[in-house]
Amino acid sequence: MRRRDFIKGIAGSATVLPLPASAQQPERVRRIGVLMPTTAEDRDGQDRISALLQGLQQWGWMVGRNIRMEYRWDTGSADAIRKGAADLVGLAPDVIVANGSVAMGPLMQLTRTLPIVFATVADPVGQGYVNSLSRPGGNATGFVLYEFGLAGKWLELLKEMAPQTTRVAILRDASLSAGVAQFAAIQSVAPSLGVELTAINVQEKDEIERALMQFARAPNGGLIVTGGSQAVAYREVIAALATRYKLPAVYFRRLMVESGGLVSYGPDLLDQYRLAAG
Repeated sequence: MRRRDFIKGIAGSATVLPLPASAQQPERVRRIGVLMPTTAEDRDGQDRISALLQGLQQWGWMVGRNIRMEYRWDTGSADAIRKGAADLVGLAPDVIVANGSVAMGPLMQLTRTLPIVFATVADPVGQGYVNSLSRPGGNATGFVLYEFGLAGKWLELLKEMAPQTTRVAILRDASLSAGVAQFAAIQSVAPSLGVELTAINVQEKDEIERALMQFARAPNGGLIVTGGSQAVAYREVIAALATRYKLPAVYFRRLMVESGGLVSYGPDLLDQYRLAAG
């Protein structure tokens, strides 16, 4: 199913003659569900919602006039995001907007009929959300986070910044297909740059701290932080550790730099939310 099909499903396509003012019916209010794997107080999540609302307004959809927003936020656990997904599906909104794979997984397990628009999903085909990028099919469509080959550019950029770097720690979420694919892309260019890689799984904060402390004991080290919700959640901790151990670092999102990181290289994620409105 293409994104335009979603628009038609929400907005309708019938043409009617204007009614006299006294007989005009109030504009139908459409319900849009939003599932965000972050807390309602998180600035990143609020920025994404603002971008989505801006995009909707550009198409004539305004809260309080013709749309009603239903938000479900993650409070820090997989159970919370599953509950939020179930709540939204139970409301049967006209469309659900999903933030990332953490939100998409539970939603796709619950419904194959409600329209879902996703943003910032790294591997929608590999994770079974769509049939292909050109022909999504089913009830979901949206925007790919980035092409996996981009991860190789992170290593090239790191070497340009710090030519003496010969060892690089790769923070990744091995439970995500995207985490595995990004690491593979970095591995493909590492030999030509004379770099030895060390994979560090992003799980708990204490594990990240111990792994980076051990890695930093040897010289000429660097750091690459690949995409994933866990990396975003621990962004301030990771940036502080990179500074403490003097590790030149490249991050997958600008948000990481705003939280104290050195350099980022990646797409404008907020723009994906503006586009998701159309």
